[in-house]
Amino acid sequence: MASDKKVVITAALTGVLATRDQCPYIPYTPEEIAEEGRRAVEAGASVLHIHARQDNGAPAYDIETYRRIYEEVRKRCPDVIINFSTGAIGISKEERIHHISALKPDMAALNMGSMNYAIYSPKTKQFYHDFVFQNPFKDIRFFLERMNEAGTLPEMEVFDCGHINNAMPFIDMGILKPPYVFSFVMGVLGGIPATTENLLHQARSVPPGSHWQVIGIGRKQWALAAAAITIGGHIRVGLEDNFYLPEGAMAKSNGELVEAAARLVRTLGREPATVAEARQMLNLSVKNL
Repeated sequence: MASDKKVVITAALTGVLATRDQCPYIPYTPEEIAEEGRRAVEAGASVLHIHARQDNGAPAYDIETYRRIYEEVRKRCPDVIINFSTGAIGISKEERIHHISALKPDMAALNMGSMNYAIYSPKTKQFYHDFVFQNPFKDIRFFLERMNEAGTLPEMEVFDCGHINNAMPFIDMGILKPPYVFSFVMGVLGGIPATTENLLHQARSVPPGSHWQVIGIGRKQWALAAAAITIGGHIRVGLEDNFYLPEGAMAKSNGELVEAAARLVRTLGREPATVAEARQMLNLSVKNL
């Protein structure tokens, strides 16, 4: 992708692991998530990546909570691209995808491989959130088929180099169709480290013509975003991935993080994509409006 093209900024609003003990600005309720979405869109985001939460902050996977979020976001941001998560540990594959079949969002995250998934504290010498995230090929195929039925574009989240290659059998089968959308999730323990060298390798590994973005976890997010912008990629920011602005202060909203991302895009000679421009890049109709 040429480096003079517009940059699609995705805002990942809440995630499932971060709590208000860590960052008091994490949204939980559908209304709070939608308000954060509004701030992000006003600051320059064209895609909202959304996990559902219960009102107490615990993860939610039920259709009705996702429906409430969808409706609240659409009230505030009628044309924004909505991207719902399907990532989860400890629930069935049917429950991981049922909100996609019911609500037919523009996009949905599709995890492209299995991995260890953990947080390690050098201070305490302990592992936290020590999971095995299982995504065998049969489950990936199941999710792809449900997304195709819903008319929802898969956003392939790859946590390591091999996960990119996991797309190839589904392209060969015709189950995965262009445009191919890859997200390079970098910096999760168990996945690929967050370095510019690794980003360059991944960007060279996707099929020709793919749309890709970098998702840097933690404070290294900004260096990775800058590298992605300079080589023609797209970027994701938001409180799901990183709480901190480039200068080190904690962001008070997703909007502040998107504002910083938009400034970085312009500093490096590109422009943030509008929602309409992002829809055109991703070949997304307005079927959900």
